[in-house]
Amino acid sequence: MFDPELELFKRNIDLHAFAESLGYRVDLRESWGLRTSRPHFVMRDGRNDKITVAQDPGDGHWIYTSDRDPRDNGSIIDFLQHRTSENLGHIRKRLRAWAGSSLPLTPWVPPAVPWKDRETVQQEYGRMKLANRQPYLEGERRIPATVLTSARFAGRIRIDERGAAIFPHFDAAGLAGFERKNAGFTGFSTGGTKALWESHDLPDDAELVIAESAIDALSYATLFPSPRCRYRSVGGNPSEAQLAMLQVAITDMPHGSAIIAATDNDPPGRKLAATLGTIVLNANRPDLTFRLHTPPQVGSDWNDVLKSHPLPTAPLPLKRTP
Repeated sequence: MFDPELELFKRNIDLHAFAESLGYRVDLRESWGLRTSRPHFVMRDGRNDKITVAQDPGDGHWIYTSDRDPRDNGSIIDFLQHRTSENLGHIRKRLRAWAGSSLPLTPWVPPAVPWKDRETVQQEYGRMKLANRQPYLEGERRIPATVLTSARFAGRIRIDERGAAIFPHFDAAGLAGFERKNAGFTGFSTGGTKALWESHDLPDDAELVIAESAIDALSYATLFPSPRCRYRSVGGNPSEAQLAMLQVAITDMPHGSAIIAATDNDPPGRKLAATLGTIVLNANRPDLTFRLHTPPQVGSDWNDVLKSHPLPTAPLPLKRTP
């Protein structure tokens, strides 16, 4: 029989927020879609319980499933019945507080990348030039000007007064910081925080290449040119917040896309690739494919591969392998 009050509980109480009040915490590595209108929260408590929480797009009910017991699933009512000895009357009283004003619901806020002084970072970045030529990237790193100035990467690399290449990192709020790369020097903006360096994206893109550094991403674009490929890099070992942003980048890809882990052929690169594979696997996107593509030589990255060839005058057409 239809019960208006229970319907209200199922639809209006954010089950993810309610579970947090009971000690559950969101696992950013396994959750997906956290910056979309339909997030899926993978949550764990201190008693080896793991649940996935989402809002049904059909009837708007918040629902969950448990990893430990396939019979443990359903609405917020089922959630409490499986975890307490309370009868339905007591459950109603508990949920009335959440549906009313005594415990107002806290809406989900996607994990934000912390920053120390974003305004200062943005002002410093604004003083740097957009340069058609990049002596360090073209000369030492062997990345052709045709790639650096292409529509895919235009404006995503700047140059400072010392000739260092500048790679901006963006989070959901905009510019979060920037990398500096020059001969014998690697640095990051004072007061900034690592987020994602990213190419420009097009609606009909069919591939997403994820690399550890922007230089590796540009090298990969030189070696394996593709007009329907977008690029992301993390600038080293990624934080939880960066992994959450990569998750969004993956789930935002068009239908049927390929996710390519263009990581280094070393233990940190393989670890990142495994994490990316897990994100794709848990993305609830069976249309996506995942490929690991590492350099053939152990210990090398894609810029090493590019530099081992004569300086190309145009993008070097190598055969991409799965």
